[in-house]
Amino acid sequence: MATSLRGKKVAFLATDGVEQSELTGPWKALEAAGAEPELLSIKSGTIQMMQHDDKGDTFPVDKLVGDASSAEYASLVLPGGVANPDRLRQDKKAVQFAREFAAADKLVAAICHGPWLLVEADVVRGRTLTSWPSLQTDIRNAGGKWVDSEVQKDERLVTSRKPSDIPAFSKAIIEALGNGGRDEATLDRMVEQSFPASDPLPGPSSIGGEGASKTSGAGESRA
Repeated sequence: MATSLRGKKVAFLATDGVEQSELTGPWKALEAAGAEPELLSIKSGTIQMMQHDDKGDTFPVDKLVGDASSAEYASLVLPGGVANPDRLRQDKKAVQFAREFAAADKLVAAICHGPWLLVEADVVRGRTLTSWPSLQTDIRNAGGKWVDSEVQKDERLVTSRKPSDIPAFSKAIIEALGNGGRDEATLDRMVEQSFPASDPLPGPSSIGGEGASKTSGAGESRA
């Protein structure tokens, strides 16, 4: 097992409507690198993940965001899906939690529609980031610069556009948290383990972070 991120807790913030691949892909990659991911949400129990327009699996919530302290975590990851960040940005505690990471200069990583929460938290001003294309006007209106890039790094902010960017997104998070001198090939292998051949990544035509490949059946999942 990779141990370069051992002891580093990573907060994933999501709720119902999150795109399944954008939650589980980076989660698996971070676990493989030795990190300790936890799912925070605005509701307890489980959240409903989505695979494009269809319901995916459910995912167990570790802690309510209102009960969590940003000081406990080394990084914040914001998966996409359309409904998920739209719900989060209406929750004052979720918005404040994201704002605290930016204020403390901790790593924040957001993919697809995930940056909507960062816009609401007013932390994209003067920053360069990418996202699902429909967010570019919101980002510019909030004072940020939008680019069309597989992964965009701006100091302690990492962003990507869509599910097909997940390997690059996951790798950038691991590198930013500190890979302990691991070479590129090792990092690539850890990321690839998150996407077995039986579960291929969706293609570039995926819409709004909700274009993950469909799987048969649904249930509670940590995988």
